[in-house]
Amino acid sequence: MMRTRRWFVTAVVTGGLALTTAGCGLGAQDTATKDGAIPAGELKGEISFATLALKPTFDDYISGLIKTFETAHPGTKVNWLDLPFQGAQEKITTDAQAGTLPDVVNLNPNFAQKLEKQGVFFDLEANAGDVKGTFVPGAWDAFKVPGQPGGFALPWYLTSEVTMVNKDLYIKAGLDPAKPPATIDEALEQSKKIAEAGKGAFYGMHPALENRFITDLAKLNVPLLNQDQTAWTFNTPTAEQYVTKLRELYQTKAIAPDWLTQNHSKATEAYSAGQSALFPSGPNFLKVVKQNAPAIAANTVVGPQLSGPTGLTNMSVMGLLVPKASKNPRLALEFAKFVTNAENQLAFSKIVTILPSTTTSLTDPYFTDTSDGTPESLARKLSAQQLAKAQNLTPVQFDDRTKAAVIGKIQLAVKGDLDPKTALNQAVDEANKLLAK
Repeated sequence: MMRTRRWFVTAVVTGGLALTTAGCGLGAQDTATKDGAIPAGELKGEISFATLALKPTFDDYISGLIKTFETAHPGTKVNWLDLPFQGAQEKITTDAQAGTLPDVVNLNPNFAQKLEKQGVFFDLEANAGDVKGTFVPGAWDAFKVPGQPGGFALPWYLTSEVTMVNKDLYIKAGLDPAKPPATIDEALEQSKKIAEAGKGAFYGMHPALENRFITDLAKLNVPLLNQDQTAWTFNTPTAEQYVTKLRELYQTKAIAPDWLTQNHSKATEAYSAGQSALFPSGPNFLKVVKQNAPAIAANTVVGPQLSGPTGLTNMSVMGLLVPKASKNPRLALEFAKFVTNAENQLAFSKIVTILPSTTTSLTDPYFTDTSDGTPESLARKLSAQQLAKAQNLTPVQFDDRTKAAVIGKIQLAVKGDLDPKTALNQAVDEANKLLAK
Protein backbone atom coordinates (compact mmCIF):
# COMPACT_ATOMS: atom_id res chain seq x y z
CA MET A 1 0.00 0.00 0.00
CA MET A 2 2.90 2.36 0.62
CA ARG A 3 3.72 2.48 -3.08
CA THR A 4 0.20 3.66 -3.77
CA ARG A 5 0.39 6.22 -1.00
CA ARG A 6 3.62 7.60 -2.39
CA TRP A 7 1.90 8.01 -5.72
CA PHE A 8 -1.05 9.77 -4.10
CA VAL A 9 1.36 12.28 -2.52
CA THR A 10 3.09 12.95 -5.81
CA ALA A 11 0.32 12.73 -8.38
CA VAL A 12 -2.73 13.83 -6.44
CA VAL A 13 -1.96 15.76 -3.27
CA THR A 14 0.82 17.88 -4.71
CA GLY A 15 -0.69 18.34 -8.16
CA GLY A 16 1.48 15.94 -10.14
CA LEU A 17 3.47 16.46 -13.29
CA ALA A 18 3.85 19.14 -15.92
CA LEU A 19 4.23 17.91 -19.47
CA THR A 20 6.78 19.49 -21.74
CA THR A 21 5.04 19.01 -25.07
CA ALA A 22 5.41 22.38 -26.76
CA GLY A 23 4.96 21.99 -30.47
CA CYS A 24 3.61 18.46 -30.42
CA GLY A 25 0.25 17.59 -31.89
CA LEU A 26 -1.72 14.62 -33.03
CA GLY A 27 0.46 12.22 -34.89
CA ALA A 28 -2.45 10.29 -36.39
CA GLN A 29 -5.74 11.30 -37.93
CA ASP A 30 -8.29 11.89 -35.20
CA THR A 31 -11.74 10.33 -35.16
CA ALA A 32 -13.71 13.46 -34.27
CA THR A 33 -16.33 14.76 -36.65
CA LYS A 34 -15.89 18.28 -38.03
CA ASP A 35 -17.81 19.74 -35.11
CA GLY A 36 -15.70 17.78 -32.61
CA ALA A 37 -18.40 15.24 -31.82
CA ILE A 38 -17.72 11.61 -31.02
CA PRO A 39 -19.16 9.62 -33.93
CA ALA A 40 -22.24 7.51 -33.26
CA GLY A 41 -21.94 3.75 -33.42
CA GLU A 42 -22.51 0.42 -31.74
CA LEU A 43 -20.84 -0.40 -28.46
CA LYS A 44 -18.69 -3.13 -29.92
CA GLY A 45 -15.01 -3.86 -30.21
CA GLU A 46 -11.90 -3.29 -28.14
CA ILE A 47 -10.40 -0.38 -26.22
CA SER A 48 -7.40 0.22 -23.98
CA PHE A 49 -7.62 1.86 -20.55
CA ALA A 50 -4.50 3.39 -18.96
CA THR A 51 -4.10 4.22 -15.26
CA LEU A 52 -1.14 5.46 -13.24
CA ALA A 53 0.43 3.19 -10.60
CA LEU A 54 -2.76 1.40 -9.50
CA LYS A 55 -1.31 -2.10 -9.89
CA PRO A 56 -1.13 -4.35 -7.96
CA THR A 57 -3.07 -2.80 -5.05
CA PHE A 58 -6.30 -2.27 -6.96
CA ASP A 59 -6.19 -5.24 -9.34
CA ASP A 60 -9.41 -6.74 -7.98
CA TYR A 61 -11.36 -3.48 -8.14
CA ILE A 62 -10.31 -2.44 -11.65
CA SER A 63 -10.57 -5.98 -13.05
CA GLY A 64 -14.03 -6.27 -11.50
CA LEU A 65 -15.14 -3.02 -13.14
CA ILE A 66 -13.94 -4.23 -16.51
CA LYS A 67 -15.65 -7.62 -16.17
CA THR A 68 -18.96 -6.01 -15.18
CA PHE A 69 -18.79 -3.60 -18.11
CA GLU A 70 -17.93 -6.31 -20.63
CA THR A 71 -20.77 -8.48 -19.34
CA ALA A 72 -23.24 -5.62 -19.73
CA HIS A 73 -21.98 -4.94 -23.26
CA PRO A 74 -21.41 -8.24 -25.09
CA GLY A 75 -18.88 -8.04 -27.86
CA THR A 76 -16.65 -5.53 -26.03
CA LYS A 77 -13.19 -5.94 -24.57
CA VAL A 78 -11.26 -3.54 -22.31
CA ASN A 79 -7.50 -3.96 -22.01
CA TRP A 80 -6.15 -2.43 -18.81
CA LEU A 81 -2.69 -0.87 -18.98
CA ASP A 82 -1.13 0.44 -15.77
CA LEU A 83 1.78 2.80 -16.26
CA PRO A 84 4.47 2.93 -13.59
CA PHE A 85 4.86 6.46 -12.34
CA GLN A 86 8.53 6.50 -13.30
CA GLY A 87 8.66 7.35 -16.98
CA ALA A 88 4.91 7.97 -17.38
CA GLN A 89 5.47 11.58 -18.43
CA GLU A 90 7.77 10.60 -21.25
CA LYS A 91 5.56 7.76 -22.47
CA ILE A 92 2.36 9.83 -22.54
CA THR A 93 4.16 12.65 -24.35
CA THR A 94 5.55 10.24 -26.94
CA ASP A 95 2.20 8.49 -27.42
CA ALA A 96 0.41 11.84 -27.84
CA GLN A 97 2.89 12.88 -30.54
CA ALA A 98 2.43 9.55 -32.31
CA GLY A 99 -1.36 9.53 -31.95
CA THR A 100 -1.19 6.22 -30.07
CA LEU A 101 -2.54 7.17 -26.66
CA PRO A 102 -4.80 4.56 -25.03
CA ASP A 103 -8.53 5.03 -25.64
CA VAL A 104 -9.18 6.10 -22.04
CA VAL A 105 -6.41 7.86 -20.10
CA ASN A 106 -6.26 8.57 -16.37
CA LEU A 107 -4.55 11.95 -15.77
CA ASN A 108 -4.60 14.94 -13.44
CA PRO A 109 -5.12 18.50 -14.74
CA ASN A 110 -1.43 19.43 -14.56
CA PHE A 111 -0.52 16.36 -16.57
CA ALA A 112 -3.29 16.88 -19.10
CA GLN A 113 -3.65 20.57 -19.84
CA LYS A 114 -0.84 21.16 -22.30
CA LEU A 115 -2.25 18.31 -24.36
CA GLU A 116 -5.79 19.62 -23.94
CA LYS A 117 -4.71 22.99 -25.31
CA GLN A 118 -3.37 21.28 -28.42
CA GLY A 119 -6.66 19.53 -29.11
CA VAL A 120 -5.51 16.02 -28.25
CA PHE A 121 -8.68 15.10 -26.33
CA PHE A 122 -12.39 15.16 -27.05
CA ASP A 123 -14.41 17.96 -25.49
CA LEU A 124 -16.50 16.02 -22.98
CA GLU A 125 -18.58 19.06 -22.11
CA ALA A 126 -19.94 18.74 -25.64
CA ASN A 127 -19.91 14.95 -25.82
CA ALA A 128 -20.90 13.98 -22.28
CA GLY A 129 -23.06 16.90 -21.21
CA ASP A 130 -25.68 14.43 -19.95
CA VAL A 131 -23.44 13.53 -16.99
CA LYS A 132 -21.79 16.88 -16.30
CA GLY A 133 -24.32 17.75 -13.60
CA THR A 134 -23.53 14.60 -11.63
CA PHE A 135 -20.03 15.82 -10.73
CA VAL A 136 -18.71 18.27 -8.15
CA PRO A 137 -18.49 21.55 -10.13
CA GLY A 138 -14.92 22.36 -9.09
CA ALA A 139 -13.77 18.91 -10.19
CA TRP A 140 -15.32 19.31 -13.64
CA ASP A 141 -13.85 22.79 -14.01
CA ALA A 142 -10.37 21.51 -13.15
CA PHE A 143 -10.08 20.10 -16.66
CA LYS A 144 -11.10 23.28 -18.46
CA VAL A 145 -8.45 25.26 -20.33
CA PRO A 146 -8.49 28.96 -19.38
CA GLY A 147 -9.74 31.03 -22.28
CA GLN A 148 -11.01 28.02 -24.24
CA PRO A 149 -14.51 26.53 -24.35
CA GLY A 150 -15.24 22.99 -23.24
CA GLY A 151 -14.07 20.54 -20.60
CA PHE A 152 -11.86 17.58 -21.32
CA ALA A 153 -12.30 14.93 -18.64
CA LEU A 154 -14.83 13.09 -16.57
CA PRO A 155 -13.63 13.65 -12.99
CA TRP A 156 -12.76 10.45 -11.17
CA TYR A 157 -11.37 10.64 -7.65
CA LEU A 158 -10.38 13.56 -5.44
CA THR A 159 -8.52 14.46 -2.27
CA SER A 160 -9.14 17.43 0.01
CA GLU A 161 -7.05 18.33 3.06
CA VAL A 162 -8.11 18.34 6.67
CA THR A 163 -6.10 19.67 9.62
CA MET A 164 -4.73 17.17 12.14
CA VAL A 165 -4.10 18.41 15.66
CA ASN A 166 -1.97 16.84 18.43
CA LYS A 167 -4.17 17.16 21.51
CA ASP A 168 -1.37 16.97 24.09
CA LEU A 169 0.71 19.68 22.46
CA TYR A 170 -2.32 21.94 22.17
CA ILE A 171 -3.11 21.53 25.83
CA LYS A 172 0.52 22.24 26.77
CA ALA A 173 0.25 25.48 24.80
CA GLY A 174 -2.94 26.47 26.62
CA LEU A 175 -5.07 25.97 23.50
CA ASP A 176 -8.29 24.00 23.12
CA PRO A 177 -7.77 21.01 20.79
CA ALA A 178 -11.52 20.90 20.25
CA LYS A 179 -11.19 24.24 18.46
CA PRO A 180 -8.57 23.69 15.74
CA PRO A 181 -7.78 26.62 13.45
CA ALA A 182 -10.14 27.20 10.56
CA THR A 183 -8.06 29.76 8.67
CA ILE A 184 -4.45 30.20 7.62
CA ASP A 185 -4.11 33.27 9.85
CA GLU A 186 -5.45 31.38 12.87
CA ALA A 187 -3.00 28.53 12.23
CA LEU A 188 -0.06 30.95 12.09
CA GLU A 189 -1.14 32.66 15.32
CA GLN A 190 -1.61 29.36 17.10
CA SER A 191 1.73 28.11 15.78
CA LYS A 192 3.43 31.01 17.51
CA LYS A 193 1.82 30.16 20.87
CA ILE A 194 2.60 26.47 20.50
CA ALA A 195 6.27 27.15 19.71
CA GLU A 196 6.57 29.46 22.73
CA ALA A 197 5.30 26.63 24.91
CA GLY A 198 7.50 24.05 23.17
CA LYS A 199 10.77 25.98 23.66
CA GLY A 200 12.44 24.00 20.88
CA ALA A 201 10.99 20.61 21.85
CA PHE A 202 7.96 21.03 19.60
CA TYR A 203 6.53 23.59 17.21
CA GLY A 204 3.24 24.65 15.64
CA MET A 205 3.05 23.91 11.93
CA HIS A 206 5.67 22.74 9.45
CA PRO A 207 5.66 25.27 6.56
CA ALA A 208 6.16 22.75 3.70
CA LEU A 209 6.48 25.76 1.41
CA GLU A 210 6.84 23.91 -1.88
CA ASN A 211 3.51 22.20 -1.27
CA ARG A 212 1.52 24.94 0.46
CA PHE A 213 2.73 28.36 -0.60
CA ILE A 214 0.89 28.85 -3.89
CA THR A 215 -2.39 27.33 -2.68
CA ASP A 216 -2.27 29.42 0.49
CA LEU A 217 -1.97 32.56 -1.64
CA ALA A 218 -4.99 31.46 -3.68
CA LYS A 219 -7.02 30.91 -0.51
CA LEU A 220 -6.03 34.40 0.63
CA ASN A 221 -7.57 35.85 -2.55
CA VAL A 222 -4.22 36.69 -4.11
CA PRO A 223 -4.60 36.71 -7.93
CA LEU A 224 -1.96 34.23 -9.03
CA LEU A 225 -2.20 34.98 -12.76
CA ASN A 226 -3.73 37.72 -14.88
CA GLN A 227 -7.11 37.20 -16.50
CA ASP A 228 -5.83 35.58 -19.69
CA GLN A 229 -3.33 33.42 -17.78
CA THR A 230 -0.32 34.91 -19.57
CA ALA A 231 1.51 36.44 -16.59
CA TRP A 232 2.02 35.77 -12.89
CA THR A 233 0.65 38.50 -10.60
CA PHE A 234 1.00 37.22 -7.03
CA ASN A 235 3.32 40.02 -5.83
CA THR A 236 0.50 41.81 -3.98
CA PRO A 237 0.26 43.48 -0.56
CA THR A 238 -1.71 40.49 0.77
CA ALA A 239 1.03 38.11 -0.35
CA GLU A 240 3.62 40.39 1.23
CA GLN A 241 1.74 40.30 4.54
CA TYR A 242 1.64 36.50 4.40
CA VAL A 243 5.37 36.16 3.70
CA THR A 244 6.07 38.67 6.48
CA LYS A 245 4.14 36.50 8.95
CA LEU A 246 6.14 33.44 7.92
CA ARG A 247 9.35 35.46 8.31
CA GLU A 248 8.36 36.55 11.82
CA LEU A 249 7.61 32.95 12.81
CA TYR A 250 10.97 31.80 11.49
CA GLN A 251 12.95 34.60 13.09
CA THR A 252 11.32 34.05 16.51
CA LYS A 253 12.18 30.34 16.19
CA ALA A 254 8.52 29.37 15.92
CA ILE A 255 9.57 27.32 12.87
CA ALA A 256 12.45 24.90 13.22
CA PRO A 257 15.39 26.21 11.12
CA ASP A 258 15.84 23.02 9.08
CA TRP A 259 12.15 22.93 8.14
CA LEU A 260 12.40 25.87 5.76
CA THR A 261 13.60 23.80 2.81
CA GLN A 262 11.64 20.63 3.61
CA ASN A 263 8.63 19.24 1.77
CA HIS A 264 5.41 17.44 2.68
CA SER A 265 7.10 14.12 3.48
CA LYS A 266 9.21 15.82 6.14
CA ALA A 267 6.08 17.52 7.48
CA THR A 268 4.55 14.06 7.85
CA GLU A 269 7.61 12.85 9.72
CA ALA A 270 7.60 15.90 12.01
CA TYR A 271 3.98 15.37 13.01
CA SER A 272 4.48 11.62 13.45
CA ALA A 273 7.46 12.33 15.73
CA GLY A 274 5.47 14.71 17.93
CA GLN A 275 7.53 17.69 16.77
CA SER A 276 4.62 19.66 15.31
CA ALA A 277 1.14 20.19 16.70
CA LEU A 278 -0.62 20.99 13.42
CA PHE A 279 -0.57 18.91 10.25
CA PRO A 280 -2.64 20.02 7.25
CA SER A 281 -2.85 17.06 4.87
CA GLY A 282 -5.11 14.62 3.08
CA PRO A 283 -7.19 12.23 5.23
CA ASN A 284 -5.18 9.34 3.77
CA PHE A 285 -2.25 10.52 5.89
CA LEU A 286 -4.16 9.63 9.05
CA LYS A 287 -3.40 6.04 8.12
CA VAL A 288 0.24 6.86 7.45
CA VAL A 289 0.55 8.45 10.90
CA LYS A 290 -1.29 5.52 12.47
CA GLN A 291 1.13 3.04 10.90
CA ASN A 292 4.26 4.99 11.78
CA ALA A 293 3.25 6.49 15.12
CA PRO A 294 0.20 4.80 16.72
CA ALA A 295 0.47 6.89 19.90
CA ILE A 296 0.40 10.16 17.94
CA ALA A 297 -2.54 8.93 15.87
CA ALA A 298 -4.47 8.02 19.02
CA ASN A 299 -3.85 11.54 20.28
CA THR A 300 -5.04 13.22 17.06
CA VAL A 301 -8.21 15.18 16.41
CA VAL A 302 -9.15 16.61 13.04
CA GLY A 303 -10.52 19.93 11.87
CA PRO A 304 -11.44 21.42 8.51
CA GLN A 305 -9.00 22.45 5.82
CA LEU A 306 -7.33 25.78 6.48
CA SER A 307 -8.96 28.43 4.33
CA GLY A 308 -8.98 32.18 3.80
CA PRO A 309 -11.59 34.92 4.12
CA THR A 310 -14.01 33.41 1.59
CA GLY A 311 -13.84 29.82 2.79
CA LEU A 312 -12.36 28.64 -0.51
CA THR A 313 -10.67 25.24 -0.20
CA ASN A 314 -8.30 23.28 -2.38
CA MET A 315 -8.73 19.83 -3.87
CA SER A 316 -6.65 17.60 -6.08
CA VAL A 317 -8.34 15.85 -8.98
CA MET A 318 -7.86 12.86 -11.24
CA GLY A 319 -9.98 12.31 -14.35
CA LEU A 320 -10.54 10.16 -17.41
CA LEU A 321 -9.92 11.59 -20.90
CA VAL A 322 -10.65 10.24 -24.38
CA PRO A 323 -8.08 11.07 -27.11
CA LYS A 324 -9.36 12.09 -30.53
CA ALA A 325 -7.01 9.49 -31.98
CA SER A 326 -9.01 6.68 -30.35
CA LYS A 327 -10.27 4.19 -32.92
CA ASN A 328 -13.34 3.46 -30.82
CA PRO A 329 -14.23 6.70 -29.01
CA ARG A 330 -17.91 5.82 -28.54
CA LEU A 331 -17.01 2.73 -26.53
CA ALA A 332 -14.22 4.61 -24.75
CA LEU A 333 -16.61 7.33 -23.57
CA GLU A 334 -19.19 4.81 -22.42
CA PHE A 335 -16.55 2.98 -20.39
CA ALA A 336 -15.29 6.27 -18.88
CA LYS A 337 -18.86 7.11 -17.85
CA PHE A 338 -19.20 3.69 -16.26
CA VAL A 339 -15.97 3.94 -14.27
CA THR A 340 -16.90 7.40 -12.98
CA ASN A 341 -20.55 6.78 -12.16
CA ALA A 342 -21.74 7.33 -8.59
CA GLU A 343 -22.00 3.66 -7.65
CA ASN A 344 -18.52 2.74 -8.81
CA GLN A 345 -16.89 5.83 -7.33
CA LEU A 346 -18.47 5.14 -3.94
CA ALA A 347 -17.16 1.57 -4.03
CA PHE A 348 -13.65 2.79 -4.86
CA SER A 349 -13.77 5.35 -2.04
CA LYS A 350 -14.44 2.58 0.46
CA ILE A 351 -11.28 0.76 -0.61
CA VAL A 352 -8.83 3.66 -0.37
CA THR A 353 -8.96 7.06 1.37
CA ILE A 354 -10.13 9.19 -1.52
CA LEU A 355 -13.24 11.20 -2.29
CA PRO A 356 -15.65 10.54 -5.14
CA SER A 357 -16.29 13.36 -7.59
CA THR A 358 -19.98 12.47 -7.95
CA THR A 359 -22.28 14.51 -5.71
CA THR A 360 -24.72 11.71 -4.88
CA SER A 361 -21.87 9.48 -3.67
CA LEU A 362 -20.95 12.16 -1.14
CA THR A 363 -24.39 11.90 0.49
CA ASP A 364 -23.83 8.24 1.40
CA PRO A 365 -23.61 7.57 5.17
CA TYR A 366 -19.98 6.60 4.64
CA PHE A 367 -19.27 10.33 4.26
CA THR A 368 -21.83 11.65 6.75
CA ASP A 369 -21.94 9.23 9.70
CA THR A 370 -19.41 9.98 12.46
CA SER A 371 -21.09 7.90 15.16
CA ASP A 372 -18.02 5.69 15.60
CA GLY A 373 -16.17 8.73 16.96
CA THR A 374 -12.97 8.06 15.01
CA PRO A 375 -10.78 10.75 13.44
CA GLU A 376 -11.07 8.84 10.15
CA SER A 377 -14.86 9.17 9.94
CA LEU A 378 -14.75 12.84 10.91
CA ALA A 379 -12.03 13.47 8.33
CA ARG A 380 -14.18 11.84 5.64
CA LYS A 381 -17.14 14.00 6.59
CA LEU A 382 -15.17 17.25 6.74
CA SER A 383 -13.31 16.66 3.49
CA ALA A 384 -16.54 15.70 1.70
CA GLN A 385 -18.35 18.80 2.98
CA GLN A 386 -15.53 21.03 1.76
CA LEU A 387 -15.94 20.01 -1.85
CA ALA A 388 -18.85 22.40 -2.42
CA LYS A 389 -16.41 25.35 -2.28
CA ALA A 390 -13.33 23.49 -3.43
CA GLN A 391 -11.26 24.10 -6.54
CA ASN A 392 -8.01 22.82 -7.93
CA LEU A 393 -6.04 25.88 -6.81
CA THR A 394 -2.62 25.00 -8.21
CA PRO A 395 -2.30 26.53 -11.69
CA VAL A 396 -0.98 24.12 -14.28
CA GLN A 397 1.63 26.78 -15.09
CA PHE A 398 3.17 26.20 -11.65
CA ASP A 399 5.42 23.45 -12.93
CA ASP A 400 8.53 22.14 -11.22
CA ARG A 401 10.87 24.79 -12.65
CA THR A 402 8.52 27.62 -11.71
CA LYS A 403 7.99 26.17 -8.26
CA ALA A 404 11.73 25.94 -7.65
CA ALA A 405 12.28 29.55 -8.74
CA VAL A 406 9.42 30.94 -6.66
CA ILE A 407 10.01 28.93 -3.51
CA GLY A 408 13.73 29.75 -3.61
CA LYS A 409 12.95 33.47 -3.41
CA ILE A 410 10.37 32.97 -0.64
CA GLN A 411 12.85 30.95 1.39
CA LEU A 412 15.32 33.83 1.16
CA ALA A 413 12.63 36.21 2.41
CA VAL A 414 11.66 33.98 5.33
CA LYS A 415 15.33 33.61 6.31
CA GLY A 416 15.76 37.38 6.23
CA ASP A 417 18.08 37.56 3.23
CA LEU A 418 15.50 39.46 1.14
CA ASP A 419 12.64 41.66 2.24
CA PRO A 420 9.24 40.10 1.40
CA LYS A 421 8.28 42.66 -1.24
CA THR A 422 11.57 42.27 -3.11
CA ALA A 423 11.38 38.49 -2.88
CA LEU A 424 7.86 38.43 -4.33
CA ASN A 425 8.80 40.82 -7.13
CA GLN A 426 11.81 38.71 -8.03
CA ALA A 427 9.73 35.51 -7.80
CA VAL A 428 7.14 36.93 -10.21
CA ASP A 429 9.88 38.07 -12.60
CA GLU A 430 11.50 34.64 -12.61
CA ALA A 431 8.17 32.88 -13.00
CA ASN A 432 7.17 35.09 -15.91
CA LYS A 433 10.44 34.44 -17.70
CA LEU A 434 9.73 30.72 -17.47
CA LEU A 435 6.11 31.21 -18.54
CA ALA A 436 7.24 33.15 -21.61
CA LYS A 437 9.28 30.16 -22.72
